[in-house]
Amino acid sequence: MNELAEIIRKSRRIVFFGGAGVSTASGIPDFRSGDGLRGGNGLSPEEILSKSFFYLQTEAFFDFYRKHMLHPEAKPNAAHRYLYRLEKEDRLRGIVTQNIDGLHKAAGNIRVYELHGNVHDNHCLECNAAYPMEKILHSEGIPRCECGGVIKPDVALYGEPLEKYVCIGARREITNADTLIVAGTSLAVEPAASFIDDFRGKHLVVINLTPTQADERADLVIRGDVAKVFEKLEEIPPGPQ
Repeated sequence: MNELAEIIRKSRRIVFFGGAGVSTASGIPDFRSGDGLRGGNGLSPEEILSKSFFYLQTEAFFDFYRKHMLHPEAKPNAAHRYLYRLEKEDRLRGIVTQNIDGLHKAAGNIRVYELHGNVHDNHCLECNAAYPMEKILHSEGIPRCECGGVIKPDVALYGEPLEKYVCIGARREITNADTLIVAGTSLAVEPAASFIDDFRGKHLVVINLTPTQADERADLVIRGDVAKVFEKLEEIPPGPQ
């Protein structure tokens, strides 16, 4: 922890690259962990949360989506709070997240690149009217717009491309970073996982419960729960700028 704190003290352009393990302490399940999310009827979560399943089995998609992907009670944890602190001190240049829970923004961070979208943003497929998460959460069957169109979450389903300009911004921040902290991700989902290959800075830090493909390249690997690591970091002052 002291080594990580020292790296942060010396850094001025930190970028945080996070995955599902960042939000598990907030009560949001991880797809791939031993205690992670499971699909139904013999289907994996990846199959249910796919573009083809959405259009072919729309009602079944929303039944799963409401039960497992929407967590209105979730609050930012120690990791989110610490990253907000770093942004206020102008040490954190960006958060690149694979999560769709919106907790980084809920914590106050502005420099957030949501690679897979956000459950709080939803639009009608016919007229493009915008709706909050509550519209889907409190609807039954297929959520519909006043015009009759289907309301689709603004999240990248499996089989859909990532939003171009979000990816451009994320890769730019990683390229310009002096420290990259990769946390709570198995780095198994492409193309997002390959973004870390753009990093050319001084320090690569990996915080994860299980090994990742970035471990061999990293200057520091911490094998542990992300929120617990940042709880300890909260007790250590980042030091003068």
